[in-house]
Amino acid sequence: MIKRYCLEDMDNLWSEENRYRTWLRVELAVCQAWNKLGVIPDDALARILSKADFRVDRIEKIEREVKHDVIAFTTSVAEFIGDDSRFFHYGMTSYDVVDTAFSLLLKEALNRLEPALLSLVDVLQEKAVRYKDLPQIGRTHGVHAEPVTFGLKFLIWKQEMERNLERLRRARETIGVGRIAGAVGTFAHLDPRVEELALQSLGLQASLCSTQVLQRDRHAEVLFFLAVTASTMEKIALEVRHLQRTEVLEAEEFFSQGQKGSSAMPHKRNPVRSERICGMARLVRANLQAALENNALWHERDISHSSVERVIFPDSFLTVDYMLKETNDLVRTLIVYPENLQKNLDLTGGLFFSQRVLLLLAQKGIKREDGYKIVQRNAMICWREKRPFLDLLLEDPQIREKIGEEELRSLFQVSGFLGRIDYIYGRSFPNGLPRVDKE
Repeated sequence: MIKRYCLEDMDNLWSEENRYRTWLRVELAVCQAWNKLGVIPDDALARILSKADFRVDRIEKIEREVKHDVIAFTTSVAEFIGDDSRFFHYGMTSYDVVDTAFSLLLKEALNRLEPALLSLVDVLQEKAVRYKDLPQIGRTHGVHAEPVTFGLKFLIWKQEMERNLERLRRARETIGVGRIAGAVGTFAHLDPRVEELALQSLGLQASLCSTQVLQRDRHAEVLFFLAVTASTMEKIALEVRHLQRTEVLEAEEFFSQGQKGSSAMPHKRNPVRSERICGMARLVRANLQAALENNALWHERDISHSSVERVIFPDSFLTVDYMLKETNDLVRTLIVYPENLQKNLDLTGGLFFSQRVLLLLAQKGIKREDGYKIVQRNAMICWREKRPFLDLLLEDPQIREKIGEEELRSLFQVSGFLGRIDYIYGRSFPNGLPRVDKE
């Protein structure tokens, strides 16, 4: 990932230094397990633990010659350990180290994302409660439908992000496994107790069975979580982009002092953060496809997945990490324009009351098909002539035959659409709404 979109903490996790450090952690856990089983003497283990180290530049130099990163790594470590290196990597194959260490990295990466997800849930919740009763026209197919509230949007996003939290925790459990089972997973040169002891010390479960590698459905599930979470953030950002359009302007991104929107047009206030979030989501979705293709490998393993994973996992975690920061900031600082929300509610001259009129006609004994034709006829006149919908209905003899003026006027209240908002919120907050400070 390019540095522009890398946050330091996650970037450090995926550094070469930390990758090799995690490999060393696995190797030493195996050494300690062999010691407990009496294969590595106590004095040799003590020397290994005190001396074991590596140099990244040395690993890179060796790899250029041997064309194998794990051999380059073990060679570098052996140079530090000396004669006791005969016990290092004992009975193991490369992916005993690589896959087990990779699981540790993925678990930690998920851990580092969790606080930002929790923060976003909190920010969305605050907006959901704050704008719970603020009316807004709802849109289907981009066209005015019926009123909702602005807060309901945030409530929907909040619940979706909570489901993403559940996905994170499931993915962390799924990937929280290791394997130290030898070249093809048969423990031919390893005592199974080595795996048990080493993984226990590392905080991982043992894969019940494996080939040379952990099966890649586990890794695909991790990337699925990342892709779905990215898509939720894209959903939020896309809505902001639509609401910030000049013709709508119900909400917009915060525009800081000194910020510039265009090199040519000084007036521009562009939704650049939202557009960035939407664009970055595409990267993560594309990486999910690659992760799915990694699951099908030749026989007990081929290397086709390796090069892919070196790119897609660091890049996807770094991307989602950055997106979470951006989305948190976007929602927290969002500017809302209640006057424009009201203006847009009034834009169509009351057309969105059409279903209320239709249902009342049905209650008055008119067949639905006939009532639909009557209401639609007036609605189309309203569209063409920009006359108030209520005025047209009051002039329609077929309407007036069934509905009196006062009863008809009573239908044209926005509150009539929102009477069950409290019910919806009550299902989401069974213990009552959390308090929100005044802006």
